[in-house]
Amino acid sequence: MPLEESQPTNVLRRMGDFYIASFAGFSREIWVLAAVTLVNRAGTMVIPFLSLYLTHDQGLDLTTVGWVMVFFGSGSVGGSWIGGKLTDRFGFYKVMVASLTASSVAFISLQWARGFVPVCIAVFFASLVVESFRPAMSVAVRYYASPENRTRAVTLVRLAINLGFSTGPAIGGFIVATWSYGGLFWVDGLTCLGAAILMLLALPPVSVQHEQAGQCTDSSRSPFADVPFLFALAAQLLEGIAFLQYFSSMPIFYRDGHQMSEQAIGLVLGLNGLLIFVFEMPVIKLCEDRAIPMFSILRWSNFLIGASFVVVFVSDHVATVWVGMAVMTFGEMLNFPYMNRFVYDRADRGQAGTYMAAFTCTWSIAHVLGHSLGLNSIQTFGFNTTWIACACLVLVGIACLYVAEIKMKNETSRSAVES
Repeated sequence: MPLEESQPTNVLRRMGDFYIASFAGFSREIWVLAAVTLVNRAGTMVIPFLSLYLTHDQGLDLTTVGWVMVFFGSGSVGGSWIGGKLTDRFGFYKVMVASLTASSVAFISLQWARGFVPVCIAVFFASLVVESFRPAMSVAVRYYASPENRTRAVTLVRLAINLGFSTGPAIGGFIVATWSYGGLFWVDGLTCLGAAILMLLALPPVSVQHEQAGQCTDSSRSPFADVPFLFALAAQLLEGIAFLQYFSSMPIFYRDGHQMSEQAIGLVLGLNGLLIFVFEMPVIKLCEDRAIPMFSILRWSNFLIGASFVVVFVSDHVATVWVGMAVMTFGEMLNFPYMNRFVYDRADRGQAGTYMAAFTCTWSIAHVLGHSLGLNSIQTFGFNTTWIACACLVLVGIACLYVAEIKMKNETSRSAVES
């Protein structure tokens, strides 16, 4: 065969081998956790459409919806902290099963809440039980993954999340268009229940004593005394406030600024999960193979997320909607695995559940602040001012990451001198 014909074939073969190798080396338990997450997230249709549901189906204005989202975020803060504390006490297995079961009831019941106060109460409870799952899942991944596979293990679970999320909003938009918003609540609730059943059937229970025996932790170390960790959390909070606009304020922008239908909005949101499904695992493996410094990756990931808001600001063409989502997604696929890896490594210094709770609480606080600030900013200042403000928040977050890196280097230097 001529060389010109064989080279493309060899390149494709190497690319295929590299992609397959990015999935190698995981334990059975990690794959089960990914499957549980996939089933759970495949039904995640309520949250991306919540702001649309409240404005369209219940007739609430943007300011009122912003306050509802404050209750969502408040429940998320409480659920994250409670979930972490319960994980340290009862173990990740029991907390995960209980959270999935309670989430099923919460999502199905949410459709019958009508009016501002009942919706706020129902959203708070749903967020509380849903978010208690996250620190437990993080501890489970940390428990089952080998140290050298931690970053890719997080990426695999995120891949399952985004594979579900790529189909969930698209299906959700179809359900809204052909049935009603009520169908979203039923599907979301039943998939949560299905995920709990799958976990019970496929993953043997683990005692809390055995979980704790497998962790190298120092219970005397508090995450709130870990200065590099706190600066990294500050960066994550600022980036999170901006990032979350893509799932509350951006759908409003798509609808009102570009006259997109619910189905089209679902497809744009689905692009996020599709890109992550195709590219995230090989991108993370490539970063690991080239030994790119963790903080360099985190800074570039934040830059991309901030740049995505500039993209939708510079032009009114509908193509910027898709380009902005793609740019944000590549920033997300770099940020989330390596930020989780940073937290896992710092969690070796104290109780894992408490560290994970602090990390997930940061995202929950971003929910409290981000949705309300974004929606109120849109109503008061308009879309473009809001997007520029989001980009500026991310820039401040990048500065916080620089400080966290410097603090860690100083910490390492002191340890070397003391030893």
